[in-house]
Amino acid sequence: MKLYGYFRSSATYRVRIALNFKGIAWEPVLVDLRAPVNAQHTPEFRALNPQGLIPVLLDGDKAITQSLAIIEYLEERHPQPALLPRSPLERAQVRALALSVACDIHPLNNLRVLNYLRTPLGHDDAAVSDWYAHWVAHGFRALEQEAKRLSADGRHMFGSAVTLADVMIVPQMYNARRFRCDVAPYPTLRGICAHLEALPAFAQSAPEAQPDAP
Repeated sequence: MKLYGYFRSSATYRVRIALNFKGIAWEPVLVDLRAPVNAQHTPEFRALNPQGLIPVLLDGDKAITQSLAIIEYLEERHPQPALLPRSPLERAQVRALALSVACDIHPLNNLRVLNYLRTPLGHDDAAVSDWYAHWVAHGFRALEQEAKRLSADGRHMFGSAVTLADVMIVPQMYNARRFRCDVAPYPTLRGICAHLEALPAFAQSAPEAQPDAP
Protein backbone atom coordinates (compact mmCIF):
# COMPACT_ATOMS: atom_id res chain seq x y z
CA MET A 1 0.00 0.00 0.00
CA LYS A 2 1.07 3.58 -0.69
CA LEU A 3 -0.08 6.54 1.38
CA TYR A 4 0.00 9.94 -0.29
CA GLY A 5 0.30 12.56 2.42
CA TYR A 6 2.13 15.37 4.14
CA PHE A 7 3.86 15.10 7.51
CA ARG A 8 1.81 17.84 9.16
CA SER A 9 -1.58 16.89 7.73
CA SER A 10 -3.77 15.71 10.60
CA ALA A 11 -5.93 13.64 8.23
CA THR A 12 -2.82 11.84 6.97
CA TYR A 13 -1.64 11.48 10.59
CA ARG A 14 -4.85 9.56 11.38
CA VAL A 15 -4.27 7.07 8.58
CA ARG A 16 -0.62 6.58 9.56
CA ILE A 17 -1.76 5.67 13.07
CA ALA A 18 -4.30 3.16 11.76
CA LEU A 19 -1.78 1.54 9.41
CA ASN A 20 0.88 1.29 12.10
CA PHE A 21 -1.57 0.11 14.76
CA LYS A 22 -2.70 -2.72 12.49
CA GLY A 23 0.84 -3.58 11.48
CA ILE A 24 0.18 -3.05 7.76
CA ALA A 25 3.20 -2.46 5.56
CA TRP A 26 2.94 0.82 3.67
CA GLU A 27 5.05 3.22 1.65
CA PRO A 28 4.83 7.00 2.06
CA VAL A 29 4.46 9.18 -1.03
CA LEU A 30 5.18 12.78 -0.12
CA VAL A 31 2.78 15.52 -1.24
CA ASP A 32 4.20 18.93 -0.32
CA LEU A 33 1.24 21.24 0.39
CA ARG A 34 3.41 24.31 0.94
CA ALA A 35 3.74 27.17 -1.52
CA PRO A 36 5.28 27.42 -4.00
CA VAL A 37 5.22 23.64 -4.52
CA ASN A 38 1.48 23.10 -3.91
CA ALA A 39 1.79 19.50 -5.11
CA GLN A 40 -1.86 18.83 -4.30
CA HIS A 41 -2.85 21.04 -7.25
CA THR A 42 -0.71 19.39 -9.90
CA PRO A 43 -2.45 17.58 -12.78
CA GLU A 44 -0.77 14.34 -11.71
CA PHE A 45 -2.21 14.49 -8.20
CA ARG A 46 -5.61 15.74 -9.38
CA ALA A 47 -5.80 12.68 -11.62
CA LEU A 48 -5.45 10.60 -8.46
CA ASN A 49 -7.86 12.68 -6.37
CA PRO A 50 -9.90 15.37 -8.18
CA GLN A 51 -10.57 17.06 -4.82
CA GLY A 52 -6.87 17.83 -4.48
CA LEU A 53 -6.92 16.62 -0.89
CA ILE A 54 -4.77 14.26 1.12
CA PRO A 55 -4.53 11.55 2.24
CA VAL A 56 -4.95 9.12 -0.61
CA LEU A 57 -4.38 5.41 -0.05
CA LEU A 58 -3.32 3.44 -3.09
CA ASP A 59 -4.03 -0.27 -2.70
CA GLY A 60 -2.73 -1.88 -5.86
CA ASP A 61 -4.15 0.34 -8.58
CA LYS A 62 -7.20 1.46 -6.57
CA ALA A 63 -7.20 4.90 -4.92
CA ILE A 64 -9.22 5.56 -1.76
CA THR A 65 -9.74 9.10 -0.47
CA GLN A 66 -11.04 10.64 2.78
CA SER A 67 -9.30 9.58 5.98
CA LEU A 68 -12.32 8.00 7.68
CA ALA A 69 -13.22 6.02 4.57
CA ILE A 70 -9.61 4.83 4.35
CA ILE A 71 -9.54 3.77 8.01
CA GLU A 72 -12.87 1.94 7.72
CA TYR A 73 -11.50 0.18 4.62
CA LEU A 74 -8.45 -0.90 6.59
CA GLU A 75 -10.70 -2.07 9.42
CA GLU A 76 -12.68 -4.25 7.04
CA ARG A 77 -9.64 -5.61 5.23
CA HIS A 78 -7.57 -6.11 8.39
CA PRO A 79 -10.05 -6.52 11.26
CA GLN A 80 -7.44 -7.30 13.92
CA PRO A 81 -6.41 -5.50 15.99
CA ALA A 82 -9.81 -3.86 15.87
CA LEU A 83 -10.44 -0.11 15.97
CA LEU A 84 -14.18 -0.52 16.47
CA PRO A 85 -15.94 -2.38 19.30
CA ARG A 86 -18.15 -5.37 18.58
CA SER A 87 -21.61 -4.19 19.60
CA PRO A 88 -23.60 -1.89 17.27
CA LEU A 89 -24.24 0.61 20.08
CA GLU A 90 -20.58 0.88 21.05
CA ARG A 91 -19.51 1.13 17.41
CA ALA A 92 -21.94 4.02 16.98
CA GLN A 93 -20.61 5.74 20.10
CA VAL A 94 -17.01 5.46 18.90
CA ARG A 95 -17.97 6.71 15.44
CA ALA A 96 -19.77 9.67 17.01
CA LEU A 97 -16.59 10.67 18.86
CA ALA A 98 -14.57 10.31 15.67
CA LEU A 99 -17.05 12.32 13.63
CA SER A 100 -16.98 15.13 16.19
CA VAL A 101 -13.36 15.66 15.16
CA ALA A 102 -13.68 14.85 11.47
CA CYS A 103 -16.86 16.83 10.79
CA ASP A 104 -17.14 19.52 13.47
CA ILE A 105 -13.57 20.64 14.25
CA HIS A 106 -11.20 19.76 11.44
CA PRO A 107 -13.16 21.11 8.42
CA LEU A 108 -13.31 24.58 9.94
CA ASN A 109 -9.59 24.66 10.67
CA ASN A 110 -7.87 22.91 7.78
CA LEU A 111 -5.29 24.60 5.58
CA ARG A 112 -7.55 25.68 2.74
CA VAL A 113 -10.03 27.33 5.13
CA LEU A 114 -7.29 29.20 7.00
CA ASN A 115 -5.77 30.32 3.70
CA TYR A 116 -9.15 31.57 2.50
CA LEU A 117 -9.59 33.58 5.69
CA ARG A 118 -6.29 35.30 4.90
CA THR A 119 -6.77 35.63 1.15
CA PRO A 120 -9.15 36.78 -0.25
CA LEU A 121 -11.03 37.69 2.96
CA GLY A 122 -8.11 39.71 4.30
CA HIS A 123 -7.97 38.58 7.92
CA ASP A 124 -4.64 38.92 9.69
CA ASP A 125 -2.83 36.15 11.56
CA ALA A 126 -4.32 37.17 14.90
CA ALA A 127 -7.86 36.86 13.59
CA VAL A 128 -7.12 33.53 11.94
CA SER A 129 -5.64 32.24 15.20
CA ASP A 130 -8.74 33.38 17.09
CA TRP A 131 -10.91 31.53 14.57
CA TYR A 132 -8.85 28.37 14.99
CA ALA A 133 -8.89 28.52 18.80
CA HIS A 134 -12.64 29.20 18.92
CA TRP A 135 -13.58 26.06 16.99
CA VAL A 136 -11.08 23.88 18.82
CA ALA A 137 -12.49 25.03 22.16
CA HIS A 138 -16.06 24.54 20.94
CA GLY A 139 -15.31 20.94 19.97
CA PHE A 140 -13.00 20.04 22.83
CA ARG A 141 -15.48 21.20 25.50
CA ALA A 142 -17.98 18.59 24.33
CA LEU A 143 -15.35 15.89 23.77
CA GLU A 144 -13.99 16.42 27.28
CA GLN A 145 -17.42 15.61 28.71
CA GLU A 146 -17.91 12.65 26.40
CA ALA A 147 -14.50 11.21 27.28
CA LYS A 148 -15.25 11.51 30.99
CA ARG A 149 -18.45 9.55 30.40
CA LEU A 150 -17.19 6.90 27.98
CA SER A 151 -13.56 6.26 28.96
CA ALA A 152 -13.13 3.33 31.32
CA ASP A 153 -9.56 4.09 32.33
CA GLY A 154 -8.76 7.74 31.56
CA ARG A 155 -6.28 6.56 28.92
CA HIS A 156 -8.64 5.99 25.99
CA MET A 157 -11.52 7.97 24.54
CA PHE A 158 -13.83 4.97 24.79
CA GLY A 159 -13.54 1.96 27.08
CA SER A 160 -10.06 0.68 27.84
CA ALA A 161 -8.65 -0.13 24.41
CA VAL A 162 -7.52 1.84 21.37
CA THR A 163 -10.40 2.74 19.06
CA LEU A 164 -11.09 4.95 16.08
CA ALA A 165 -11.85 7.79 18.52
CA ASP A 166 -8.26 7.67 19.80
CA VAL A 167 -6.91 7.69 16.24
CA MET A 168 -8.84 10.92 15.68
CA ILE A 169 -8.16 12.84 18.89
CA VAL A 170 -4.35 12.59 18.91
CA PRO A 171 -3.77 14.50 15.62
CA GLN A 172 -6.35 17.11 16.62
CA MET A 173 -4.68 17.66 19.98
CA TYR A 174 -1.29 17.86 18.25
CA ASN A 175 -2.64 20.63 16.01
CA ALA A 176 -4.24 22.44 18.92
CA ARG A 177 -0.89 22.59 20.71
CA ARG A 178 0.88 23.61 17.51
CA PHE A 179 -1.48 26.56 17.09
CA ARG A 180 -1.02 27.47 20.76
CA CYS A 181 -4.63 26.82 21.74
CA ASP A 182 -5.33 26.72 25.46
CA VAL A 183 -5.83 23.03 26.21
CA ALA A 184 -5.60 23.39 30.00
CA PRO A 185 -9.41 23.16 30.40
CA TYR A 186 -9.39 19.60 28.98
CA PRO A 187 -7.46 17.43 31.46
CA THR A 188 -9.20 14.23 30.38
CA LEU A 189 -8.31 14.75 26.73
CA ARG A 190 -4.76 15.75 27.62
CA GLY A 191 -4.28 12.67 29.78
CA ILE A 192 -5.64 10.37 27.10
CA CYS A 193 -3.40 11.89 24.44
CA ALA A 194 -0.32 11.70 26.66
CA HIS A 195 -0.90 7.98 27.12
CA LEU A 196 -1.64 7.32 23.44
CA GLU A 197 1.29 9.36 22.09
CA ALA A 198 3.67 7.09 24.01
CA LEU A 199 2.37 3.94 22.30
CA PRO A 200 4.62 2.72 19.46
CA ALA A 201 2.00 2.96 16.69
CA PHE A 202 1.21 6.55 17.64
CA ALA A 203 4.83 7.59 18.22
CA GLN A 204 5.88 6.19 14.83
CA SER A 205 3.07 8.16 13.20
CA ALA A 206 3.90 11.55 14.71
CA PRO A 207 4.66 14.35 12.25
CA GLU A 208 8.24 14.81 13.45
CA ALA A 209 8.95 11.12 12.78
CA GLN A 210 8.07 11.37 9.06
CA PRO A 211 10.65 11.51 6.26
CA ASP A 212 9.39 14.88 4.98
CA ALA A 213 9.56 16.56 8.41
CA PRO A 214 12.13 19.38 8.50
